[in-house]
Amino acid sequence: MEYVASCKLPTPWGEFTMHGFEEVGGREHVALTLGTIDDGEPVLSRLHSECLTGDALFSLRCDCGFQLEAALSAIAAEGRGALLYLRQEGRGIGLINKIRAYQLQDGGADTVEANERLGFPADMRDFRIARHMLEQLGVSRVRVMTNNPRKIETLRTAGIDVVERVPLEVGRNPHNDRYLDTKASKLGHMLFK
Repeated sequence: MEYVASCKLPTPWGEFTMHGFEEVGGREHVALTLGTIDDGEPVLSRLHSECLTGDALFSLRCDCGFQLEAALSAIAAEGRGALLYLRQEGRGIGLINKIRAYQLQDGGADTVEANERLGFPADMRDFRIARHMLEQLGVSRVRVMTNNPRKIETLRTAGIDVVERVPLEVGRNPHNDRYLDTKASKLGHMLFK
């Protein structure tokens, strides 16, 4: 993972700094930071996997766009933090395969079954890449906004001190109710109904 460049990014939540990173092999990721984050204090953070449908197209099938906005709002309210935007669309299967998975879900499969019917594991994302980004940003201690215990375990295994899990339960609606229940029952996400 190589740091490339940084720039200012004005948003509805304030002016963040956007940092570009590139993996060997070409995948690009960004981090949005606000305030001083390299002072050794725990940093309110979110590892957010790309979701074109939820983040940019306002889909109600998932909770991704809601989580992205809530995380940016929480960071802004705190006055400091980091959001790592990881290019791992569709839990790592890519956009076109995600559309195929959605088609299977339209026919009755849940989100895990759909990925598996396409020949993929339930979740192919690799959160280890976040360690390199956090290191280059000077962050070693985080308060991570997540419902996914795998993110916490991956960060801890990678040597990042996770001092707190901050629940991020937003966006439940009739279109994603089954999706969220499946994430809880089959993927172990810490969600309440």
